[in-house]
Parts: sequence; C-alpha cells; structure tokens
Amino acid sequence: MDIEKIRKHCLSLPHATENVQWGADLVFKVDGKMFAVAPLEVAPVCLSFKCTPENFAELCERPGIIPAPYMARAQWVALESPNAIPDEELRMLLGESYWLVWERLPKQRRKALSGESSEPVRAASSAIKSRKTAASKRTTEKKRS
Repeated sequence: MDIEKIRKHCLSLPHATENVQWGADLVFKVDGKMFAVAPLEVAPVCLSFKCTPENFAELCERPGIIPAPYMARAQWVALESPNAIPDEELRMLLGESYWLVWERLPKQRRKALSGESSEPVRAASSAIKSRKTAASKRTTEKKRS
C-alpha cells in the first residue's frame, strides 16, 4: 500500500489527524496520540504502527516486519517494505492501532469526541474480533500440520 492509500485510510478514521514531525515523518494521531507513522523520505522502514501484544509477536516473525525502532517496548511494529503485509490486512491492522489508542483515551475525552455515539469503537472492535478469529484459525492450522 503506498503512502497516499495509507494516508487516505488513516484519515478516514473518526477524529484522526495528521502532521509532519521530526523533520519528515507523517504522523497519524487521534486526540494527539500517535497510532501510525510513515516516513516521507527514504528510510529503513516505510510504516510503523501500534498493535496488540499477540499481534506484535506474530507480526515480528514475518519477513519484512521488525519491532519498531524506539517504540517496540510499546508493541509497535515497522514494515521494511510496503508489500510486507497485504493491503486488506494492513487496513485492518491500522484500524486496530487506531482503536488501541482510542481505548486508552480517558472515557470523558472519548465521549466528548464522539458525542453519544460509540461508532468508532464499534467499527474498530469488530475489525479486531475478525483479526483475532483469523489469527486463531492460523494457529490451529499450524498445530495440525
């Protein structure tokens, strides 16, 4: 997925914003908290994002995905190439990253941002559930073989 598609997807998430930080990194945030970072210049990685501890371990086993420099302790991964993860899965993982950050916002702040609607949480939550189901199926298949 190229930077424009990543940008379009991240900004489609409720209350997501972007800004350039650290010179040439495009940072996607929700309420000032980062959920994804993409360098705008040539760099060793092309995208970093937050993930669950389970996904962190699984993703870091794949070729082209490493623990994110400086952020691995917070379960962030980094893609060494834009095609390290299929587009659809990457969209799901970016949604999950957004949701993980959204859930850590204070409850009052989440309520103020979304009004009475919890739609952003519901949409991301269903993406996480489907991701966990797919991961569980892969684990079961690996054990059988």
